[in-house]
Amino acid sequence: EHAREAIMRFANRGDNDVAILCRNTTEAINHLAYRLRLTREDVVVTSVVEHHANLLPWARVATCRYIECGVDGTFSVADVCAALDQSPKPRLLAITGASNVSGWVPPIDAIIEAAHERGIQVAVDAAQLAPHRPMPTTADFLSFSGHKMYAPFGAGVLIGPRVAFETGDPFLAGGGAVELVDLDEVVWTAPPEREEAGSPNVIGAVALGVAVDELARIGWPAIIAHENELSAQLRDGLRKIAGVTVLGPGAEHETLAAAAFTVEGMPHALVAARLSAEFAIGVRHGCFCAHPYLTRILGLSPADIAQFRSDVHSGDRRAVPGAVRASAGLSTTAEDIDRFLAALTIIARNEAGPVEYRQDLRSGDFQPLGDAADWWTDSAATQAGCSRS
Repeated sequence: EHAREAIMRFANRGDNDVAILCRNTTEAINHLAYRLRLTREDVVVTSVVEHHANLLPWARVATCRYIECGVDGTFSVADVCAALDQSPKPRLLAITGASNVSGWVPPIDAIIEAAHERGIQVAVDAAQLAPHRPMPTTADFLSFSGHKMYAPFGAGVLIGPRVAFETGDPFLAGGGAVELVDLDEVVWTAPPEREEAGSPNVIGAVALGVAVDELARIGWPAIIAHENELSAQLRDGLRKIAGVTVLGPGAEHETLAAAAFTVEGMPHALVAARLSAEFAIGVRHGCFCAHPYLTRILGLSPADIAQFRSDVHSGDRRAVPGAVRASAGLSTTAEDIDRFLAALTIIARNEAGPVEYRQDLRSGDFQPLGDAADWWTDSAATQAGCSRS
């Protein structure tokens, strides 16, 4: 319960709201989609920028209306308003606080204000936003995950008005969620316990509480200043590397310290494998659980998308389009960014590395052949400023 209080303080929420502890953001959004008791007659407005966790739960229970993005992966408040003003009137706007792919931060406060002016509630997927920027205090519902906030995996949060969870059946039924059970009667208890049936993830909740308290101790001015410097260094450096294309918004848009990019003539999976195996640098690659967004910022044609779908249906993921994503956080230093950029510069030359790789048909991933210790050479390490120790 102390952790729950810490989470509410961190989100700047009052007594009229409640924090429900879940496994992660995906479960939190599914939980909310169920509890709002939506039907196919209800419209939920969301966007093509979203993580699948903020697309699929809504599409399963309601009719979705999508906000499109431009070639730079962004949309405007006017674009949101246009979707909200269509008939029938939406029940909900489900929107991301920050893209997990490009790092773009939409003008979320203005978006929420526009929705509220129209009498529409807003659910913000704050998974990517929460550790890097203050979460919007005016959103009706918030969801985020502990593992994005330097806590262990397995804990997430759904925050919303207490009244939204005081009636109706909870998402999960079981022990701890009830006042009375008989064979023909159940009396549910009050939220948040009403929504948290079963044995709780005590360790995950406590760890998340400690994490948010530590972020609060560091303070937003220090966090934002540090990450803005790294973001500028990362994006400027990537744009200077021949053959590298940075996807998503330009400098005129606010972004987190994360960037998605491609390397000309090289599969994204191979770029990631080489960074890991040859330079001990971990990055993410693929579509980042955001297929609609990736197809747009990659500029894929309908024929490209059709081929992509055909390959996936046949079980062959070797040519699935995607990108590489590099991101920075509190523990990242300017030296870390320099080392990454130096390694990517070597890889972008598209010259053979010190080892051969085999690509897996079903996953599309590349694996180095042989023992890394046998081929991780001092010369390759020196070029990227690495050390074998």
